[in-house]
Amino acid sequence: MLEFLYSNYFILLYALIFIVSMFTYYRYFDTVLKLFPIYIAYTFFTELLGYLIYTFDDFSFFDDKQYTWYNIIIFNIYALIVFVYFCWVYKSALRKPKHKKIIKIGAPSVLVAYALNLIFENPLYSGLYMADTIASLFYVWMALLYFSEGHWKTERHNLMFWVSLSLLLFHVIYPWLNLVGFLKPQIWIDYHFRTILKVLILVSYSMYLIGLLWCRRSAFR
Repeated sequence: MLEFLYSNYFILLYALIFIVSMFTYYRYFDTVLKLFPIYIAYTFFTELLGYLIYTFDDFSFFDDKQYTWYNIIIFNIYALIVFVYFCWVYKSALRKPKHKKIIKIGAPSVLVAYALNLIFENPLYSGLYMADTIASLFYVWMALLYFSEGHWKTERHNLMFWVSLSLLLFHVIYPWLNLVGFLKPQIWIDYHFRTILKVLILVSYSMYLIGLLWCRRSAFR
C-alpha cells in the first residue's frame, strides 16, 4: 500500500480534487465548467484502472502474457474524450466570434490527426504520440486565446482562469516529454523523464485545487 501511494501520489491528488470540486460545485454548477467534477472523476478512474492493469494480470485486456501489462488503450481513449470536452468548454467560454471559429475549425482538424495517427500506430499497443503532440499545441492555443481576451487581468477568482493556467503550463512542456519517450526511450529512462512528468502533473493539477478553493460564484457572471 505504501509503495502504491509513493509511486502514484497524483492519483490521491485527483481524489482530493474531486472531493473539493463536489463541495464547491454550487459556485460553478451553471457555468461552462459544470461537467468539471465528471472530468476529474474520469481522470481518477482512468489512472486507477491503468495502475491495476499494469500491476495485476487479472485486469489485463490481453491473454498473451507478453502484453498483460499494456494499458495504453485506456489512456488513448482518455486523451480523445478529454480533448473533445475542453474544446467544448473553450468554445463556450471564449467571447470573440473569431476565437470561437478557431475552435470550430481546429478541433475537427486535431481529430483528423488522431484518425491519421491510427494508420501508423495501433492504439492497443502504442500511444498516439504525433496526434497527442498536435492536441497539446492546440490546448496551448485555446488557453492563450482565453487569456488574450483579458481574463488574466480580471478573473483571478474564476475557476476557468486556473484551469486555463494549468492546461497552458502542462501542455507547453508535455509534448516534448512525450516525443522524447517515443523517439528516444533511453533518454526517457536515463534522465528520469517519468518523474519529471509526475511532477508536472502534480503542479498543474494543484492549480485546479487552488482554483476550486479560491473561486467565487460572482466571478463567473
